[in-house]
Parts: sequence; structure tokens; C-alpha cells
Amino acid sequence: MLVVNEAQRRCVLANVLAAVDQKFMGAEPNTRSLREEHEAQILGADTAEDFEQAMNSMLKTLGTSHTGFFHEGRPRAAARIAIAATLTKAETPDGIRWMFQDVHPGGVTAQAGIRSGDVLLKVGDKELRPPEAMPFVLGETYSFTVRRADRSVASITVTIPGSKEKQRPIVVPDQVVNASRLPEGIGMIQVSMFPGVLGMDVARDISRAITELACERLVIDLRGNTGGGIGCLRLMSHLCPDRRGVGYSVSRAVARRGFDKERLPAFDRIPTSKLGVVPLIFRFARARRSVAVFTEALGEQRHHGQVAMLVNEHSASAAEMVAAFASEYRVATLVGVKTAGRLVATSAFKVGFGYRVVLPVAAYFTWQGTNLEGRGLVPNIEEPLSPEALWSGEDNQLKRAVDCLNEAASAA
Repeated sequence: MLVVNEAQRRCVLANVLAAVDQKFMGAEPNTRSLREEHEAQILGADTAEDFEQAMNSMLKTLGTSHTGFFHEGRPRAAARIAIAATLTKAETPDGIRWMFQDVHPGGVTAQAGIRSGDVLLKVGDKELRPPEAMPFVLGETYSFTVRRADRSVASITVTIPGSKEKQRPIVVPDQVVNASRLPEGIGMIQVSMFPGVLGMDVARDISRAITELACERLVIDLRGNTGGGIGCLRLMSHLCPDRRGVGYSVSRAVARRGFDKERLPAFDRIPTSKLGVVPLIFRFARARRSVAVFTEALGEQRHHGQVAMLVNEHSASAAEMVAAFASEYRVATLVGVKTAGRLVATSAFKVGFGYRVVLPVAAYFTWQGTNLEGRGLVPNIEEPLSPEALWSGEDNQLKRAVDCLNEAASAA
């Protein structure tokens, strides 16, 4: 049952503020001020939807990513998570509109027939123009009206699957790792997310794709990658031969009492089977999100030193871990635009009546001590996406990455 009466809203608000007080990792929160500023709007909400919106508005003032408030019965998600696609604001023949940017293979949007460069005109009967965005309810069906590159208009039905995970509702495409061959012997690997806490499946798929491509030069496409779990470690491990420090996360308690990153529990191997998970449970049981991450030392590989990595404003979380590692060790040339700056460890807490609040509980730092939260990472080669090129079926960012590899090969 969704909460609608004032007594229940008051109880949930108290539990949310208590969770913020005890768990939130970020600038010291002033929960008294939060209550004074937002209590009237939260308690006076007429509907469950207004209640959620008011609560999320309060959490937004904490000034960090990965905060959220939702009911287990109707979890909502941004487009990049719900429909496996990102949108960019663009000038089109229909005026300023949302254009589909990263449409991930295997996602519901791609399966419905939407392509990068399609312009979103309506969702249902509602016109949707920037800056207005729309959160999508998981498990629901939507009708999109889109303008194609040939100027035709199409009505497309997109059904968003429900989430099997109540704590962090998410939609995982059937295939998150896709490999292809580009001209001149360049391999390309697209990774749309890193699902799974330990990422065993995505790690296996990344290794398989690299082995099957067997290319001396690689383009790794992390544009629109929403992040995820530690499965991203496998991608970093394929960028260098040896064991190297990736980064470390620390909880609020550990940060307050001080720490030595070299003495934190070390995670340096993704298990290959469920049996391998058991030792990790005992090893990290007391770590409480304070962990140092190292690459897996997979040995020399033919593409080392000949990698271009594509990132954009939608590359977030674990994707930013990969990009930061590549940048610090100079094992790949980053091409695109600055990343999202959404890189914290989170947990979801029950706050009563089927509601949960998601909060950052640990801060992440690169091995050199850089915190990317709220900052993002600027690529080596800045190449903004051209909506005009996308409209005509061209990918100027990918072209720049390929040119970069070709120029390096010629210089060598």
C-alpha cells in the first residue's frame, strides 16, 4: 500500500532523516534544517506521487548523486537505466527536442526499433521538450512518438521490465557487452553497464570478447554506461599486465578515524564461480565498504598501449572508475566529453510502509587520491557529439577515436 495519510508520512520522514544522520557519506548533513525547510511540503502532499517527489526534492539538497526515495511497489528510474538509452538536447526540425543518443544493443529501446538520432516528440499524448525529463515506472508500457532521420514519424511501444531487485531497482539488458570489428583491424567493445555485485558474468563476457576479437588495437565504448558493480575491474585488468592500485572506498566511520589505503582489505580478483564467493564473504564481512581495489594481473596482451576509450556525460559510477584508471596510468586515450561525476558507494534502507531511501555510504578515491564525485573526468581528446552527424547516421566521436589510433600507429 502506498503511503498517503499524514501520520504515516510523518513516520517515514523521521526514519529518512535518521538514516541520513547515521549513514550519509558526504558533507555533514543538517537534518534539523532539512526538516524545517521541507516538512510542510512532505506532510502536506496530497498523493503518493507528490509525497515521493517532495521527499526526493529534500534529498537532492544533500548535494550528492545516488540519493533516492521510492516505494517497492512502483520503483521509478531515469531513462538511462529504465530504457537502456540516453537522451541529448538538440536543435531539430521540430525545435529543441530530446534526441536518442546512446541506444544500447539488447535494451528495450533498441529492441523496439529506436535508433541513435531518432528525435523524441511525445511520450503517450504528452509532448516532452527539454529541460523537462520523465522518470519511467519499471514494469509499465509507454508509447513513444519519434521523428526518424528521413523525416517520417513513427509510434513505438516500449515495455519496461520490472526489477527483480527491491533494494536497487534496475533493468539489465539481455547483453551488456557487445563486440565488433571496425575497418583496419580495430576491435570495438561496447559495455553498457556492469551488473552484479561481483560482476562475474560481465567479467567473463569482457574477457571472452577481447579474446575472440584478438585485435592489436581496441576502442572501448563506455558512453552511456550507467555503472554498476566491481565487474568493471576486469576491463581495467585487460588494460595492463600487472597488479596495480585502482582506487579505494572508505565509509564515514573509517574516514573520520583516519586510514592507510595500503592497509585496507584488498580486492584483486573477480571469482569465476559461486564457490569462489564464499571466501570473499568472510574476508570482507567487517570491511563495511572500506576496500582497496587492485587489477588482476592478467599478463601481457597484444592491445596494450593501443586503446582508445569513449566516454560522455552519461558515463557514470563504475564506468568512471575505469576511465580514471586509464587516465592515471595512461593505458588508454580518452575521447569524448567530461563524465557524469556520479561516483559513490550506496546502500538502500527500509524506512517503513514499503518505502526505501538510497544514500551514499562510502566515498571513492582513485589510487592517486582524486574524488570524482560532482567533478567528473575530462578526456584527453574532447570531442562533443554532433547531433547533425547523429541525425545522418554518423558517429563523430567514434571516428575521432579511430583516427587517434591510426595516427598513433602511423607515428610508431
